[in-house]
Amino acid sequence: MEFSEHKPIFVQICDSITERILNGKLSPGERISSVREYGAEIGVNPNTVMRSYERLTTEGVIYNKRGIGFFIAEDAIEKILAKERKEFLEKELPEVCKRAKLLKIDPEEIMRIVYSLK
Repeated sequence: MEFSEHKPIFVQICDSITERILNGKLSPGERISSVREYGAEIGVNPNTVMRSYERLTTEGVIYNKRGIGFFIAEDAIEKILAKERKEFLEKELPEVCKRAKLLKIDPEEIMRIVYSLK
């Protein structure tokens, strides 16, 4: 895994796990790698991985079965989508709209592009 210097590593690990859940590489109910295993796999200190797992647990995306490991929550996809949609609508989209307005881009042109994406 390659890391960006613009975002904390533990957040990038969370993003990677949530992306793998959304694209079906990790399924609800599935056990994920232990903190030590995942740290070794991606070349990161286990404490950093633990911080990521704690965040995902707080968000309800994963849960811990004491002594067994961490698992993907049954409603993880719904929780991730709700969080990501909220962030997009409240943070990213307003910035895109502001930039489009500044560049005098017609909203119909944007809609044509949006609906042409598959």
